Amino acid sequence: MSFSFNTKNELCRQLTEGRCCAIAECYGVLLFCNTFTSREIRIVTGNRNIGERLMVLFGLAFPASFDLLPEPDKRGKQSYIITDAAKLSRIFETFGVSPESLLAHHVNLGVLEEDCCRRSFVRGAFLAGGALTDPQKSYHLELVTDHFNVSRETYSLLLEMGFSPKETSRSGNYIIYFKQSAAIEDFLTLIGAPIHAMELMSAKIEKDMRNSVNRKVNCDTANVSKTVDASVAQIKAIKLIEGAGELEGLPDKLRLTALLRVENPEMSIKELAEISTPPVTKSCLNHRLRRLVEISEGL
Repeated sequence: MSFSFNTKNELCRQLTEGRCCAIAECYGVLLFCNTFTSREIRIVTGNRNIGERLMVLFGLAFPASFDLLPEPDKRGKQSYIITDAAKLSRIFETFGVSPESLLAHHVNLGVLEEDCCRRSFVRGAFLAGGALTDPQKSYHLELVTDHFNVSRETYSLLLEMGFSPKETSRSGNYIIYFKQSAAIEDFLTLIGAPIHAMELMSAKIEKDMRNSVNRKVNCDTANVSKTVDASVAQIKAIKLIEGAGELEGLPDKLRLTALLRVENPEMSIKELAEISTPPVTKSCLNHRLRRLVEISEGL
């Protein structure tokens, strides 16, 4: 099962705080579902737990039952449908809307006066039109609806609730989305999925640690590579000086440094400086090695 699927399963275990919250959650579901018109409600989902929650919510909120339910053994996408005119009229009236005069859906904030109802509304929107990427891959949560006004007004509602989402459109749908892991964690916690919010947080910590280790390894590898390249160049210069018969004629400090480098090709300049007799600074030893390279270039 996907991370998004499992998150919705956690939300389906969330208890409803009262009838007003059941109405608000149903409102979110309907404004972000497949079909919500004066002739038909059609909610399509591949998650049986969502379907079972919807039957409880609709019974508590309106009350109303679905006219057509999926077969018990049906797999894949399942449709929950209401076509009864009386039920549809009652549902619209609950949201303060006249189906006869409806031209385009809007979010009636009068239904969402309490903070608990706003949380429930957003939870319903996510259950019907939400998707969440596996945090091991990337951070992305979105709410998708085909109603422009609903998208804009839900966006404004989220701003009032302290979030800073982004908006876009795709294939005739309107999308509200989050890309920041912290915002997604807060969103999931708000709507009643703290376990998956913690999983997302853990995945982020693990990913950050892995990236930190990789950066350190890459840095260490680069440093080792630089040390090896420098050592090879220095030894090559010393061999050239020796081959020209000039090594014995060098000042004692340069000659001893040359011998020290040849005997310890794997050591860094800092390590060579520490084992020098007498010990010298890293800067001093580096200067001597550069001088050896310059001498070899003049031969």
